Amino acid sequence: MDNLQNFHRTNYCGDFRMADAGKTVSVCGWVQRQRDLGGLIFVDLRDRTGLVQLSFDDSTDKAIFDKAASLRAEYVIAATGLVRERESKTNKIPTGDVEIYVTELRLLAKADTPPFEIVEDSKANDMLRLKYRYLDLRRPDMQHAIATRHRITKIARDYFDEQGFLEIETPMLTKSTPEGARDYLVPSRVHPGKFYALPQSPQQYKQLLMLSGFDRYMQIARCFRDEDLRADRQPEFTQIDLEMSFVNEDDVMAIQEGFLKRVFKEVLDVDVQTPFLRMPWREAMDRFGSDKPDLRFGFEIKDISDIVKDCGFGVFSGPVAEGGSVRLINVDGHAADFPRKKIDKLADFVKTYKAKGLAWTRMVDGQMTSSYQKFLTEEENKAILERAGAKDGDLVLIVGDAKDEVVFAALGALRCECAKQLGLLDPKDFKFLWVTEFPMFEYSEEEGRYVAMHHPFTAPMDEDLDKLETDKKNCRAKAYDIVLNGTELGGGSIRISVPETQQAMFRALGFTDEDAQERFGHLINAFKFGAPPHGGLAYGLDRLCMLMAGAESIRDVIAFPKVQNASEPMTNCPDFVEDKQLDDLSIAVTRKEQDEPEA
Repeated sequence: MDNLQNFHRTNYCGDFRMADAGKTVSVCGWVQRQRDLGGLIFVDLRDRTGLVQLSFDDSTDKAIFDKAASLRAEYVIAATGLVRERESKTNKIPTGDVEIYVTELRLLAKADTPPFEIVEDSKANDMLRLKYRYLDLRRPDMQHAIATRHRITKIARDYFDEQGFLEIETPMLTKSTPEGARDYLVPSRVHPGKFYALPQSPQQYKQLLMLSGFDRYMQIARCFRDEDLRADRQPEFTQIDLEMSFVNEDDVMAIQEGFLKRVFKEVLDVDVQTPFLRMPWREAMDRFGSDKPDLRFGFEIKDISDIVKDCGFGVFSGPVAEGGSVRLINVDGHAADFPRKKIDKLADFVKTYKAKGLAWTRMVDGQMTSSYQKFLTEEENKAILERAGAKDGDLVLIVGDAKDEVVFAALGALRCECAKQLGLLDPKDFKFLWVTEFPMFEYSEEEGRYVAMHHPFTAPMDEDLDKLETDKKNCRAKAYDIVLNGTELGGGSIRISVPETQQAMFRALGFTDEDAQERFGHLINAFKFGAPPHGGLAYGLDRLCMLMAGAESIRDVIAFPKVQNASEPMTNCPDFVEDKQLDDLSIAVTRKEQDEPEA
């Protein structure tokens, strides 16, 4: 095996163009493939920038030629040679006009046959890719995604530095203040029986920094939440975390719009139009059934509760009588794309969102079929179609339930599913939106009480301040989310800066003064010494990278992600530890059998 003594790489593989012809260069990388044509050998050499062809022929030194003949996929090599024009050019790779005629070749490491081919758009099983993640990361699309993440992070640091922000690190070992997702706990050896928590966000520390006089803070912050995973969630994730003093909502939004405009231009060469559309939470729910609506297509929700409340069809009138609603979407112009079998599958789809069923009317070539029209009067049917704006070629889909949240969840997901099936979700069509005026509270069935929809430090809207303790259901917050194509990129709020209001918020959440002092005394005490008005926002860096890289999951933009059960197949973590380690921490454990991890 050779070494790199007296060898110096001059270029990356993907750098070469015709202008480099005639230069003597040195490159390193992995063999993508080797083609032995007898007296002629070609090797495609790969590094993180791309491929370049190495050429060996009958004029090549015999020892070098024989070494080239022994090369296999994923062998690690270094080569020196002359850049020259290729005889057979290709437009499939940027370096397709040139090749390197090799005069020196070093074999640095051999490789076993990999368990899957190292190519773009691999069809290998997800669990196999994650088990051999270091091989998966060699693939060009994965390297592009990770490089995109680096660029986004660098632009964020540069932009916010130019806007006067200071990057300040906050602790990773913090106090557990459970109010929301579960904390990851870290036992303390020197304080037996006591635990640190890994931060769910730097929220309290960044507010304390505002009280400390650092009026513009940012951090690329690692955060941890012990919650169930899905496509855009991981137990550990990264935020672009921000906080500003002496600002209102407009100030915070303007700074963020400037950042997104810049990052999309520099990374994707996309000109983002600002200012972004703003939409109150209530309107977003009524029109799209979601607080993160996808605006790339229509199919907006319409309420027909007033039309069907007194009809003789209990499937419609019943939910209204029970305090719920009946609503519809019109998949306009696409009825022909949804024959009866597909509609039946849509009915199964909405049931996964707790809907009891799906009613429909389909109009194709002047023919109308319906699952419900015979149960209603002519006037009621006509009114429903008018409310839907329905015409020939349209498909009207209706869901009713005694709980509005079920109707919204089902129809909100259904409109997206229809758009997906119709191919309307162009990943390069970027539709930004601010969702504002979120509810201050949401009712938790599990806890039997109202909890903070965002966190306990979000300020109520000025006109709803008197509702904080008396009318939680209708109290709105100075909270805002930035949404892109149905994904929440980030969220934030103006914070409570008045101690009396913060105490009222704790009471509204059911905390006694003693509870509040025990959990948040450090913040309560700090507020006594003069708190500036402040607010901020945190982006999910993983989600932003996912959308900008065109990936389907945040796992594709994280170097070493976890799977569905929060484990990592490559290192097999989490794992058991030695009893001595547990003894040092004064911990006893009960061991349970675990299911196999899912991708």
